[in-house]
Amino acid sequence: MRKKYSIPKAKGQERQFAALEDPPMGQQMQVDLGVAHVFDFESRNYRKLFCVACVLSHSRYKWGKWYFRPLTSRQLMDALDGCFEDLGGMTKELVFDQDRLVAVDENYGDIIFTKEFEQFRLASGFNVYLCRGADPQSKGRIEATVKFFKNNFARNRYFVNIDIWNESFTEWLDRTGNAKVHGTTKKVPAEVFEQERLFLKPVPSTKRYTVNDIVSRVAHKNNTIFYEGNRYSLPLGTYRPGRVVNIEIDGEILRISDDFDGFTIAEHKISKNKGELIQNNNHKRDTSEKLDVIQEAILVSLGDGEDAGIFLRQVRCLKPRYVRDQFKLAKEVIKNHSHAAVEKALSFCVSNSLFSAVEFRNAAEYFEARLEKELAQVAELPKVSLLRPLPATKKRDLSAYEQVVKGGES
Repeated sequence: MRKKYSIPKAKGQERQFAALEDPPMGQQMQVDLGVAHVFDFESRNYRKLFCVACVLSHSRYKWGKWYFRPLTSRQLMDALDGCFEDLGGMTKELVFDQDRLVAVDENYGDIIFTKEFEQFRLASGFNVYLCRGADPQSKGRIEATVKFFKNNFARNRYFVNIDIWNESFTEWLDRTGNAKVHGTTKKVPAEVFEQERLFLKPVPSTKRYTVNDIVSRVAHKNNTIFYEGNRYSLPLGTYRPGRVVNIEIDGEILRISDDFDGFTIAEHKISKNKGELIQNNNHKRDTSEKLDVIQEAILVSLGDGEDAGIFLRQVRCLKPRYVRDQFKLAKEVIKNHSHAAVEKALSFCVSNSLFSAVEFRNAAEYFEARLEKELAQVAELPKVSLLRPLPATKKRDLSAYEQVVKGGES
């Protein structure tokens, strides 16, 4: 429409930018994550590679590391730890984007960091400058660095394996990335870094954080989580709105734990396929109670009689797959009906070999209705009042009757 009728685009007020002076030496380092599509020599197809990029804001000295999978919180902190060791120190401030591995919420300035990153930050002792959302201009140095890594290194190389790739990348940084004159500062980053190195904070010699290779996942309403294209089951009742669980990879085992206290919720063997549902049998029903305990409790509720024992044993024998559902229904029947109706229903089911909680419920409903009808009929009958007893008849001597027969006076 614009081309056909020559309609110009309405331009709003363009955002104005101001140039900032470079921060002092040792003051700031910017960090960001990047993704590049590279040609895999083995599969003869393109694949994604993920990198952590770091650049010192004063000297423009660059550091980076590549991964063949999206980074976890542990990998990001390992990368920063390796960066500090290679640089021989750390800056006072690190600049990050609002990434899920770093921050949970900007919270109007009271930033809520992820648990793992907060431990790492406090142990290391650096400050964090968190950029505003969708504002890449506030960290232009690292944005340019990521673009430099992708276009000048990754674009023109074949991928064989990640170790060879990172080794080539380190050599490229030494001879090109940090050895050529920077277009803005007109200085060689490696030469300026030799001076800036003296202003970096020392790196603690001890391990500064203790975290596992943990990633968070949202628990779905069907009590599953997604991992690597598959669904893994959680115990029935785990889900609640907004529930988040942690997953940890231990060899071929996927361990799912509570995000609050670290309690292990479930363990699965990791599937190498895609689109599968990996489910433990005990996740299909509530296993908090043993079947024997449930059966014994119902038996007591039914009076611990012979009929009750026969009925429960036969139900468990004939319906092994649904025995929990059967026992649950039987408990509801006992709870919702009178004792008389339950007794009649139990006797009826055993006499007619109806070993099913459904039949037990139907019989209880029938006998309950009959009892209510009988009570209603009794209530409708007229009330009967008792008469006074008649006075006792006066008894006479037999001689009196003899005189009457003989014609005498009575």
